[in-house]
Amino acid sequence: MRSKSLIRKNRILIGASALVSVAATASVAEEITIATVNNSDMIIMQELSSKWEEQTGHSVEWVVLEENVLRQRVTTDIATDGGSFDIITIGAYEAPIWGGQDWLVALEDLGDDYDYGDIFEPVRNGLSADGTLYAVPFYAESSFTFYRTDLFEDAGIEVPSEQMTYDEFSEIVAMVHDPDNGVYGTCQRGKAGWGENMAFVGPLVNAFGGRWFDMGWNPTIDSSEWKAAINYYVDLMNNFGPPGATANGHNENRALFADGKCATWVDATSAAGYIFNPDESSVHDRTGFFQAPKQVTDKGTGWFWAWALAVPKSSQKVEAAKEFLAWSTSKEYVELVGETKGWVAAPPGTRQSTYDNASYVEAAPFAATVLNSILAANPADATKDPVPYTGVQFVAIPEFQGIGNYVGQQISAALAGQQSVDQALANSQQFAVREMTKAGYIN
Repeated sequence: MRSKSLIRKNRILIGASALVSVAATASVAEEITIATVNNSDMIIMQELSSKWEEQTGHSVEWVVLEENVLRQRVTTDIATDGGSFDIITIGAYEAPIWGGQDWLVALEDLGDDYDYGDIFEPVRNGLSADGTLYAVPFYAESSFTFYRTDLFEDAGIEVPSEQMTYDEFSEIVAMVHDPDNGVYGTCQRGKAGWGENMAFVGPLVNAFGGRWFDMGWNPTIDSSEWKAAINYYVDLMNNFGPPGATANGHNENRALFADGKCATWVDATSAAGYIFNPDESSVHDRTGFFQAPKQVTDKGTGWFWAWALAVPKSSQKVEAAKEFLAWSTSKEYVELVGETKGWVAAPPGTRQSTYDNASYVEAAPFAATVLNSILAANPADATKDPVPYTGVQFVAIPEFQGIGNYVGQQISAALAGQQSVDQALANSQQFAVREMTKAGYIN
């Protein structure tokens, strides 16, 4: 029996825009390994990647991981030049830092048909270092508040036209909290991790006027602003959140909301494609959205993030990896998702052409709000008081990953009642001071 590779050599397949002779490419056909996160957009990409395999003769081995595990595996591999992956899923935190450290392949040459100018400038900038693009986005996001329109209507709640405060938000949450009927007033991230609970906590601290570091890079995690923000968070979740909230990250809360278990949820705008999809969500026709709340300031209350694909310098299959990137983050890929999975599921936030597409705008009632939220996020001006760093929900320095993870663990422990908020923040401050001293930021 002939092998699959020999059969593949003799097959001629129809590509996206032209006939592709696999016989011509079979001699250089390669298997690439992609490490990615287990969110809905990447699950769709994994399903559709068979089309790219058929078009090119290449094949893909997927390593799909939970967000915290993905970050740990990818960071360890690239820092040690391990070479386990040909494509890695990273974001607006890692791309400029790792690109600047020469750990990533520059991605300025993905082909004449790849429309770089169609990618929104803030997204390109967030994935670049010194003007060079080191990762290409498959979606971008800010954050806003999802809410159940039917529950708000039943409670007589009118959503204000202007950005509400967190104090006002907690009053509303109390009105729609109905645990006896399986509906919790709010679901917020409790799972520890700089990209999990701290993605919510960071903008919350910004709203309460806090910051990670002062202008001398001294940590300020034990400040009155942090204490006010974290006490608010713990009280909100203990009074109106679901049980076991410390196990819930983005994916868990998305599932809870889609199942009708949450009245409100402040999280990634990218989740709207899932929540409004009738194939995925039981509340697709009973969901609305408004800005993430503010408190003493409205600066930095909506985060900025882009999930993106990059090629580590340790890859031995750079050209095949670039071919996949050119396919999977292109305008044509967005159209493929829209046509095969429904336009509501199309990857959001990266390309102007998506928002110029009438089919997408009609299917996605959240489209304009999402785009405005992404473009309004300003990582260079995200705090009430001046800071030496950029970033909304993270600090764009290499040391933040370790500090953010530790602080996330301490706050998660406070949420679980294992220690007080004051103790959690005192521990976090001590750890951050030690790390920043070790790194030479402070004496």
